[in-house]
Parts: sequence; C-alpha cells; structure tokens
Amino acid sequence: MLEREVKLGAGPAFHLPDLAGVIEGVAVAPPETVRMETVYYDTPDLRLARWGVSLRRRAGEGWTLKLAPPPSTPGKPGAVLERDELTFQGSATRPPDAALEVVRAYVRKAELVPVARLSTVRRRVRLVDATGNRVAEVVDDEVSVRDGRRVAARFREIEVEVPSPDGAGGEDSIITPLVTRLRGAGAGAPDPTPKHIRALGPRAIEAPEVSPQPLPAAAPAKDVIRNAIAESVAGLLHHDPLVRTGRDPEAVHQARVATRKLRSNLRTFGPLLDPEWTEPLRSELGWLAMGLGAVRDREVLLERLRERGKSLPVSDQRSAASLLQILEVEIDDLRKKLLADLDSQRYVDLVERLVAAAHSPQTLPDADQPAAGVLPALATTPWRRLRSAVRGLPKTPTDPELHRIRILAKRARYAAEAVAPVAGPGAAAFARAAAKLQTILGEHQDGVTAQAWLRSARVTGKRAFVAGELIALERIAADEGRAKWPKVWKALDRKRLRAWMP
Repeated sequence: MLEREVKLGAGPAFHLPDLAGVIEGVAVAPPETVRMETVYYDTPDLRLARWGVSLRRRAGEGWTLKLAPPPSTPGKPGAVLERDELTFQGSATRPPDAALEVVRAYVRKAELVPVARLSTVRRRVRLVDATGNRVAEVVDDEVSVRDGRRVAARFREIEVEVPSPDGAGGEDSIITPLVTRLRGAGAGAPDPTPKHIRALGPRAIEAPEVSPQPLPAAAPAKDVIRNAIAESVAGLLHHDPLVRTGRDPEAVHQARVATRKLRSNLRTFGPLLDPEWTEPLRSELGWLAMGLGAVRDREVLLERLRERGKSLPVSDQRSAASLLQILEVEIDDLRKKLLADLDSQRYVDLVERLVAAAHSPQTLPDADQPAAGVLPALATTPWRRLRSAVRGLPKTPTDPELHRIRILAKRARYAAEAVAPVAGPGAAAFARAAAKLQTILGEHQDGVTAQAWLRSARVTGKRAFVAGELIALERIAADEGRAKWPKVWKALDRKRLRAWMP
C-alpha cells in the first residue's frame, strides 16, 4: 500500500484535542493505547536510511519495508510523506529473503544488522466513515530509543495517516483539516523525519552512498566525469527497488535511461579513461540495458496499442483487447527474466563496480586538467557522427536508417548533457534540440515496431482483422514522424557545437 502521513512535533504539555466534527460524515472511534517494540535493520554504514528506505520488525506485526518517498512537489516541501510500504512474514531475528530481494542493490554483499531499538507508547484515535471503514488515524507516540536496557533518548510525535492503497488523494479533504485542528491545539510544525532517523542521529541523514557533489568553477575534468557517472548510478539505484516491485510504471524506463547514459558517458569521456577499465564496464552495462530494454520496449508498445485500440469501432475493441493479451504474456515473461538478472551475482558485482566508479573512476593523467578546457571538445565526436550520417542518407531513407539517426541523436544529446556543467547554456540548448529529434524519430520507430509486432502475431479471424486496422493506424503515425523529422533536424543543425566549443 501507499502510506500517506504527516508528522508533527509535540511537547510534554500537548494533549490530543477532540476530533469530532473535524470532517463531515466521519465519526471518531474510542481512543486506544498500545505498546510497541520495534527493531530497525540496516547495513553498518546505514545505506538504507541514507537512501530513504527503512526495514523494521515490530513485535506482533512482522516485517515492514518502506521505500524512499518521491521527490517533493514544488510548492509542497514534503509536508505529506508518501512511501510505498510492503509487509513480510518471517523469522523474528533474520530479515526475510523476500524483503532483501527488494533492496538487493543497496545491501549487495553487506550484512543487515539491528541498528535501532524503539519502545513506543501509542495513543491512537481512528476516524471511520458511516460503514465503519477507517478513513484516517491520528496517533500520539511517545518514543524511547533503547541502548540495551538504558533509554538513550526520548521524543514525541503526532502522526496523521490516511490509508491510500491506490495512491488516491485525500490530503485536502482529510489530512488538512486534521492537521489544522492539531496545530491549533499546540502541535508543532510538520516534520517528515521518520522515527528511526531521529533515533539513529546525524549519520542517517548523510547523503546516499552515491550522490553527485557540488563542483567548483575550476574543477578538473576528473571531478566532472565522476559527477556524471554518480548521477546515473544514483538514478539506477533509486529506481532498482521500484523495478523489482512494479510499483512505478516509469521505473524500468528510468533505470534504462540511467544505464544508457552511463554507457554513453563512458564513451564520451573515453579519451580520459583507462580503456581496460572502461570497456568491460560498458559491456556489462550493455547486458543490463538489454534486459531493461526488452521489458520497456514491450511496455511502450502495449500502452501505445491500447491507446490505438480506443479509436477502433466499439465492436472491434474486445478483439483488440484479446489480441493485446498476447503482448501482456510476453511482458510477464520478459519481466521474470529481468528480475532473475537483477537477483543474479552478476548484477550484484556490476552494481559494486558502478558504486566504485561513481566514487573513483579510473581516469588518465589528462583528466587532471581543468574541465572547461578539456571536456567540451569531447562532445564533437558524437555530433560529427550524427551530422555525417544525416548527410549520407538517401532521398528516401529506410526505416533502419532513420532508427540509426535516432540512436546517434541520442548519443549526441547525452554527450552535450555530460559536458554542459562546464560548456555552458549553449550545450544545454543543443541537448534539448537533440532530444526533440530523438523524440520525433522515436515516434517513427515506435510506429514501425508496432507494425512489425502486429504482423508477427499469430492470430486469425476477428483478431487478425483488428491487427490489420491497427497496422494501418501505425503506418500513418510512422509516416507523420518521417515527414516531420527533417524540419527538426534543421533546427538542431542551427545549434552547432561551434557556439560553445573552445
């Protein structure tokens, strides 16, 4: 389920106010008091906490894994804390294997050990609707942080929690009036800090083990390279648990983008990197990208054809849905293979190497030079390959030839993004223009791919007829992309590298 809550501070004199009538049509159940003993597990260097993840065992409740919250929405600086929450059963002293699989990319070869023990007296008030279903819960927690038999620290917090298994709203109509009432009674300002983070102290709020660092204006090239690698590795690690759980439909896409950028950056910065270190890493990233890409390409195709199916006559939509069940089975099989890859020792070893690369890429002596004087020129190679390929196209390019242009445009874009921190706004503008070319050619390629899949589907009768209808629609879409791309290319060509090259 998706946990949605607001945490408020509270002093010793605070008392929960009467919550009756705060929300129209909602009754307040009698309060209850429970005592909870909770143990949090993490690696010795607190990797889970630093990634915004927690794994706990609470007596009588089993194991709970909470994943990192999404980034705060602009204008809403984290007042409502949203986290995916997964529950597991298992031994009282050893984290369940199923939970470990979800956070494998963080834990890797490390051991999970108890890092915090909390004793909590919870005073709970449930708010229920006319049918008796819980719509919210307000709790007053008095927390003791245990160090053996000794109480190392105490704190108090108020929580307003809204169950939201489907991620649906509730903040404005339920959480807001409850928080207003509690603040009026003397509760403190919203503070999204989880209990175990308070208990663990400053080490738990350090940056994740992989995170880009601020760069001074005269940074050497090796620092910019390290930051570019760290950014992509961090993106991969952040989305890894979401790929495994399927909680975020964009997770596979974002993990694939991170992997592609890594491969592209290793290529772009190649002249400044040790090739004996770079090439094996690029090869393993290619293996990972293949598994992610197989799932992502089919997911995009399914979403695309579902939308196309909505434009068919109502009498044909049921046959279209039946046709797409074949694609759904394909995706399930590909996802199982991807998850097997992510659970393999090969993947764990790759992530270890990527984390090491994010901290200390194996650069050559030239990488010690100032980045501004070395890096911008490295983006010229992908651009020249793209420009040469476009100029070499026949009057009517084939579909594979246009797909090749898309790949080269993507490489030119990633290269410009990689050097933009030192090359300036011209490089960023060039990258945006390259992204537009990549998008329009991607639309063309998606149409071509959709046609190929529909032609290969072994169906007969009504489903074959519907496949033909969808092929016709995809041909139109591909032709539109083919017609539009030259104009987009001209816009990119006007943003030549000479504007920001040394």
